[in-house]
Amino acid sequence: MTYNEILNDLKNKIYKPVYLLYGEESYFIDKITDYISENVLTEAEKAFNQVVIYGKDTDVTSVIQAARRFPMMSNHQVVIVKEAQHLKPLSELDVYFENPLKSTILVLAIKETQKLDKRTKAIKLAEKIGAVLESKKPYENEMIKWVSTLANSYGLTLTPGAQRLMYEYIGADLSRLDSEMKKLKTASADKSQVNEEDVSKNIGINREFNIFELQKAIGTKKALAAYQITDYFAKNPKSTYIGLAIKQIYDYFTRILKLHYATDKSKNGLAAAIGVNPFFVDEYKTAASYYPVAKILRIVSFLREADIKSKGMGGTYTDGDIYKELIYKIMHV
Repeated sequence: MTYNEILNDLKNKIYKPVYLLYGEESYFIDKITDYISENVLTEAEKAFNQVVIYGKDTDVTSVIQAARRFPMMSNHQVVIVKEAQHLKPLSELDVYFENPLKSTILVLAIKETQKLDKRTKAIKLAEKIGAVLESKKPYENEMIKWVSTLANSYGLTLTPGAQRLMYEYIGADLSRLDSEMKKLKTASADKSQVNEEDVSKNIGINREFNIFELQKAIGTKKALAAYQITDYFAKNPKSTYIGLAIKQIYDYFTRILKLHYATDKSKNGLAAAIGVNPFFVDEYKTAASYYPVAKILRIVSFLREADIKSKGMGGTYTDGDIYKELIYKIMHV
């Protein structure tokens, strides 16, 4: 099942006896686990019918014993096993999955695990009787759409610029995006549409010195502006971590490269090819005129060198030194 399918069923009070949640993206696992924890039982029912245990502190036998208990003065009991990746071996849960207690909702939150062996009897049974979710990180080209979807879930409508600014500033950290969107909702309760200025003001982004403006400066060959922004980054490392800045510049040039190779040259075709809102296509076309394919390939090598230096390999460098060298090379490639 997908994340949205599971959440919609839960909101409609359609419960499964087992929720097996695993994968590298903890956000979706936490959201489903938290929803079950907060909404299935009333506060009075939770005292006797909800238990949270950790995989490190228990074993399969104890989990099965907890799941086989009947609820007290309630239709359901909820058993949540957090960090269930430490529950070994998971395959022994097949004994319970063969005959689960219908009144129990058993949640197994398995993090830091990209794959489970779906050939095992336990996993096949879990898929048959319950909900199994592989929680994957969204692809980079899906992130702007995800920002929009998340905003809509909070009743917000973000302009294309605001969506991009949220992503460029926060990156693909879904948990942080969710947290910042809550702040934005509180601060923008009386607004029908949220723009870049609203995001800058309420999320704590410097309007002049952010990764969004750096990309625009690079894309239009405005060297002075690029130096000023990266100088701000170097002096205020908490505002933009250098490793993230390098990655986002890399992503920026990757999109320009995709634009060069796109077969459909219409605005919508180019937007789809590079994974941005059509609103920004002209900006990328301008950047592409300054950076042909051969130059981009050289810039990618510059970015790799900068990334190595930022990790302290091959010598000791300050963030300022790395930024200055990188911007100089990009502007003079």
